[in-house]
Amino acid sequence: MYSMDKPYSYRIPTSMEVLPGQRVMVPFGRGNRKTEGIVLSVETGDEASLKPVEKVLDREPVLNTTMLHLAAFLRNRCFCTFYDAVHAMLPAGLWFQVKDTYRLKDDHAACRDAARRNDDACMVLDRMQELGGTASYDHLKQFFGEDALQDALRYLLRKDLIASETDFLRKVGDKTEKIVTLAGSSEEASVYAESKARSAPVQAEVLRLLLSVGSACAKEIMYFTGASMATLRRLENLGFLTFSTREVLRRVETEKLPSAGPVVLTEEQQAVYDGLCAGLSADEKKPALLYGVTGSGKTSVYIRLIRKCLDEGKSAILLVPEIALTPQLMGLMVSHFGDLTAILHSGLRVGERYDEWKRIRTGRARVVIGTRSAVFAPAQDLGLLILDEEQEHTYKSENAPRYHARDVAIWRGCHENALVLLGSATPSVESMYHAKSGRYDLFTLSHRYNGRELPQVEMADMRMELKNGNNGCISHKLLGRLTECVQEGKQAILFLNRRGSSRFLVCTECGDVPQCPRCSVSLTYHSANRRLMCHYCGHSQAVTGTCHCGGHLKPMGAGTQKVEQELGEKLPGVPILRMDADTVTAVNNHSVILKRFKDEKIPILLGTQMVAKGLDFENVTLVGVLDADLSLYVDHFRAQETTFSMVTQVVGRAGRGQTEGRALIQTMIPEHSVLALAAKQDYDGFYEQEISIRRQRGVPPFREMFQIGFSGAEEGQVIRGASLLRRWLEESLKDARYASLQPEMFGPVPAPVSKINNRYFYRLTVFCRDAKTMRPLISHLLRELTKLNKLKGIGVFADTNPYE
Repeated sequence: MYSMDKPYSYRIPTSMEVLPGQRVMVPFGRGNRKTEGIVLSVETGDEASLKPVEKVLDREPVLNTTMLHLAAFLRNRCFCTFYDAVHAMLPAGLWFQVKDTYRLKDDHAACRDAARRNDDACMVLDRMQELGGTASYDHLKQFFGEDALQDALRYLLRKDLIASETDFLRKVGDKTEKIVTLAGSSEEASVYAESKARSAPVQAEVLRLLLSVGSACAKEIMYFTGASMATLRRLENLGFLTFSTREVLRRVETEKLPSAGPVVLTEEQQAVYDGLCAGLSADEKKPALLYGVTGSGKTSVYIRLIRKCLDEGKSAILLVPEIALTPQLMGLMVSHFGDLTAILHSGLRVGERYDEWKRIRTGRARVVIGTRSAVFAPAQDLGLLILDEEQEHTYKSENAPRYHARDVAIWRGCHENALVLLGSATPSVESMYHAKSGRYDLFTLSHRYNGRELPQVEMADMRMELKNGNNGCISHKLLGRLTECVQEGKQAILFLNRRGSSRFLVCTECGDVPQCPRCSVSLTYHSANRRLMCHYCGHSQAVTGTCHCGGHLKPMGAGTQKVEQELGEKLPGVPILRMDADTVTAVNNHSVILKRFKDEKIPILLGTQMVAKGLDFENVTLVGVLDADLSLYVDHFRAQETTFSMVTQVVGRAGRGQTEGRALIQTMIPEHSVLALAAKQDYDGFYEQEISIRRQRGVPPFREMFQIGFSGAEEGQVIRGASLLRRWLEESLKDARYASLQPEMFGPVPAPVSKINNRYFYRLTVFCRDAKTMRPLISHLLRELTKLNKLKGIGVFADTNPYE
């Protein structure tokens, strides 16, 4: 909560040692509820009136001084609390679960008599008595409403009728294994083994094994000898062996690849590498932008730079925008850097992520591969931070703290003296603007690594397809190209950024479209289970086949499921892999699907944005973009950039081997300039067109955009809160201090999806020239708004330059 987001002072007992970056248990608030906190600093002063720290939760600091400063940076920049920032920086397995336990301080009858005037308190006492006089908060919550339970517990604690104890339990513990070591002299063990060869052959076998290896894991000893734990304990009692524990790190399984030799660079790549090495060695490092066409070998440059960092005793972080890209990249990095490589992303098990974090923090892993949150990896002596496909919106967090990984990387680069490298075939307009204006160093790779030309791109006008009677998802031209591709033994990637079977069902009689009962969106039809589903709140309902008026429901639009069905009908017997949010599961994950596509040479891979970038398959010679118009008319200033980047990136998946690639873009508007430029792979032409439009509109990078969001269960109250904040902003901006901002406000208006899971969403948008001046003002007003009792229940947040 904003109202509690400030530093607090506590007294450190003389018997306790506390360091900045450690977490502690402290009494908080009037009720002295045991609460987890993080130590920001340790200072001397008058401590007599301060509450004491009760317990240190970490053996050593989990955040160093630099990372504590980074948390403060996120708090100020991302309109979040310090807790939100720290929570984003640490792995989930490191956090604690709070367990509150209550026990009766006197016999039940006496306690009940003292609490007789409070019915809820008496009921709580009865339940505790049934449980033997002790109960946890989580157990009591199953039988009482939360508000009533908390009131009753406060009453009983105030009356001193119950006592409370708070424990902080780690969500994931350190994994250990028992190690058995030979004790005493080997001669005595050998003699005993010989004497027991017949009467106790298992004991003898255990000792013979230990005589040869010295020590081993207890599980392995039992597996190879057939011994039980009782046998090992017997030998321990006899003094022949000892037990100890050893930490076992849960490792991520990666594809086993042979060790790779040194990377050989082309003349163009070598020139870029030499320039980046100069930046890597500079005293004051400037961020760099590597602009290279698809297939130009940016990854080879990354590998050489990482190797240079390792040779200098430093660490490197390489970020990718999608989990789907990590398995392929991880295998490549392991082949070059072996066990020095670690991986961090949300698809890992909690224990695996925690142990990878530990390997990085202790310096056992010095090459970190991961998605957005890996930018917080505690790499030792950080020397290099790389954001591959830096233009991707997935680098921007949609939840508090709403940070952009690029901003965090640049902050870390500045404060840890590391080079920040942004790489892309289609850099974000903002990054290219900073590069052209001199804020970033600019390096260019204009040719493909294998000397091949970029894919030949052609358009399929879907208006003509409709006129000719083809109302399917696959044009005649694309069908012909797919047939040729399959006959030649090559592979194709088809891209459609919409999952499900159809966008929606519509009644042929009244025109009604089934809507989600909890959200302001139509339900998406999934043919696999014949259900209508909401992709926002998860609501699902069976398809009845008829409308409430009795009319027939007809599918409209297309998703990946429908395309898969159509391909099955038009290309019978041709295997197809589909990769979207419905097919990617814990078992059938990204790496499994992509490995099948590569190893089994499956002719067609159909998918959403998971297949649009970063994938490198030599046998893929054809790419099809099924609905290039899908993101072109989204109500956002980045709509044209998103479309150009997505089309260009997916087209670049073709022709990366020895065979020339081809691509086909299906569209209703082939004459649109953005699609025409994407077809020619002309990023420079697109940038000049887009930067001119943004300059005229006054949107980033020329002005900062602040979006303030409001949500609540009552729409009227949400509107009142949003309108009040606008009035406060208008009054504040009249001050002469803000004259240079030239602010412009829009709203409040309903969000594009104005209702999600029975909560209403509104937005207030502010454009201005100086973010450093505007940010503290918005933060102050947000804090003041959350203090108003009349607006309790309203959620409010702010974001800078959002992607939605």
